[in-house]
Amino acid sequence: MTDAPPRCSFLVPGDLGTRTGGYAYDRRIIAGLRALGWAVDVQGLGDGFPSPGAAAQAQAARVIEGLPDGALAVVDGLAFGVLPELVRQHARRLCWIALVHHPLSLETGLDAERQRALFDSERAALALARGVIVTSPSTGSALADFGVEPQRVAVVEPGTEPAPLSVGSGGEALSLLCVATVTPRKGHLLLAEALAGLKDRPWVLHCAGSLTMDEACAAALVQAIDRHGLQQRVVLHGEQDEAGLRALYATADAFVLPSFHEGYGMALAEALAHGLPVISTRAGAIPDTVPADAGMLVAPGSLDELRAALQQLMDDGKWRARLSAGARVARMNLPTWATRSARFAAALGAFAGQPGRP
Repeated sequence: MTDAPPRCSFLVPGDLGTRTGGYAYDRRIIAGLRALGWAVDVQGLGDGFPSPGAAAQAQAARVIEGLPDGALAVVDGLAFGVLPELVRQHARRLCWIALVHHPLSLETGLDAERQRALFDSERAALALARGVIVTSPSTGSALADFGVEPQRVAVVEPGTEPAPLSVGSGGEALSLLCVATVTPRKGHLLLAEALAGLKDRPWVLHCAGSLTMDEACAAALVQAIDRHGLQQRVVLHGEQDEAGLRALYATADAFVLPSFHEGYGMALAEALAHGLPVISTRAGAIPDTVPADAGMLVAPGSLDELRAALQQLMDDGKWRARLSAGARVARMNLPTWATRSARFAAALGAFAGQPGRP
């Protein structure tokens, strides 16, 4: 007779197949846990999070009520933070593990009332979690404001798939690549404004990422592109599959992502894996992800700093080559998904062995 495998329930809002960094992390960790012998039961909580409608709330309640007593329940933070009452109702019978990619109230574009409501809701839910797994030390530190003690936090950064070095565009025009869902937090509008001031230089920007997750933001980006006459300079590819992304990375000369906040920045790590120099910001965990010799990080939201960094990237080939060399060094030290999954499993085991919370 053999011992039963370790088991957990992984509760996911929306579609697990969604092509964002957070969902990619969830998919890879689930696969990694299973490869390590874990029995992982994946269940969907419904759509619309972090603003679920009545149907999604009812589905979440059904899923949670159906979990067996004592279950180790890992819940993606996109949902966990807005379900404090459900979490409280089942706190004595379930072992809650929150997976926080970045705090909900730090999303860009929220009004003060919504930001406060999300903060209060997430703080209440996190108070009941046996453990909280975060994807960067920066996010772990940020949770102190939510009343989460350091001993309840485990950092499990994303892994990165090995990737071939980019060969570059080979043309006169510098090929810039931005891989991110078009939402206010990713800074596409700021990027368009910065590049509008550099139209006298040869460049083209390729943007890969969903144009439907925030349709208002995507529409505003298209309007900005039209207003600045950048229709032939900025290409919006929309969401891409793996083959499409590989093709874009292969012919890129540099990577640009002017985010206002990142809980880690998986696309930035992917850019390093391809040996690309990076222009990004000093927001959230980005300074921990992008080494100083592989990229230039500017103040989030600073149009002048972003434009200056892009101008130097375009005008100074030697500097660009030095950043690329730094990226090629950094790619050798990127963690694998196998090691991250093992760390995630260890964190689950440690939290499961601790006393429950009232």
